[in-house]
Amino acid sequence: MSSVIWYLYEFARKTWAEKFAAAKTDQEIVEIPSRFRNFPEVHKEYCIACGACTAACPAPMAIKLVRSEDSAEKEGIVYPVINKRGCIRCGFCAEVCPTDPKTLTCGENHLIREEFTILPVDKMFVIDDYLCIRCKKCKDTCKVGAISQKDKKMVVDQTKCIACGECLKTCPVKGAMKKIYINNVEEQKMIMKLVVNTLESVINGEQEKIKDLEYGKVLKLDMPTGELAVRARDIISNDELITDLIEKITDRLKMRVIVWDKDKCTNCRLCVDECPSGAITYDEEKGVQRNEDKCLRCSICYQTCPFGVAGFYVARFLLDKMDKTSLDEYVIHITLKASQLPIRS
Repeated sequence: MSSVIWYLYEFARKTWAEKFAAAKTDQEIVEIPSRFRNFPEVHKEYCIACGACTAACPAPMAIKLVRSEDSAEKEGIVYPVINKRGCIRCGFCAEVCPTDPKTLTCGENHLIREEFTILPVDKMFVIDDYLCIRCKKCKDTCKVGAISQKDKKMVVDQTKCIACGECLKTCPVKGAMKKIYINNVEEQKMIMKLVVNTLESVINGEQEKIKDLEYGKVLKLDMPTGELAVRARDIISNDELITDLIEKITDRLKMRVIVWDKDKCTNCRLCVDECPSGAITYDEEKGVQRNEDKCLRCSICYQTCPFGVAGFYVARFLLDKMDKTSLDEYVIHITLKASQLPIRS
């Protein structure tokens, strides 16, 4: 009975009635703390269109890059747009945003230190100090300050690099700035082997022309990349990676070529004893035989044979992409010339 009287007394109090009639939430509860992770806020004037935010976003269609229309005074700018129906407010886009100030913000807890910024990329850029001429064009081009000079060397800070590729476009020395794909390493090895074997096969198919090549002259061959592209895509379907690998191989590869003119052989067997890999053998019925699969292209047979049975040539390569838009349309130029190695007397 006493509890009922207490409730009636509380309801009848004037202060309770006033609070009930003018109910409102306390101000300290309404205020959003600075650490609250809301939908990302976009400051489009800072955007450099690197695409880091779209690459980091785990929610499909939650963020995309758009470009404003051009005006008579200036070109349109690229900036991210957040789809709040798809955004899960994880803050990854704000974490990886490399601009300073940041293009994307969503609370104090995502203003993190640069050394903990992780950008999900499949390639990285490194500088070949041997080829670099220290012109600093890459440093001036880099939008995020990832390239600097240390101990008279240009270096790329991978914690800041967003892999936009502007440094590669700016570098005036081919090969000084290198793009390295950090994924699909085994597949890359398979494509490299495919390219080298294909080039070697093309050269071996022209043995008669090579034999007739005079000293000091150059033999030029062209190999379209169409068939090579089809076979490479069976390994990995990434034309950009395949093209990059072919270009690196053709830029650096110097292939040694051995041709064998059996008609000149007298079976003196000097080469048999000198061959370090056992690629050259002697058979009483067939005479001196050369196994191409075992051959190291070391040129010892060329320098040993007094009758010119072995010919030693050097092949170089160049990927021609001029006026072409597709990997299937590129051409690899092959040039062969006789080696300048002396023949043993």
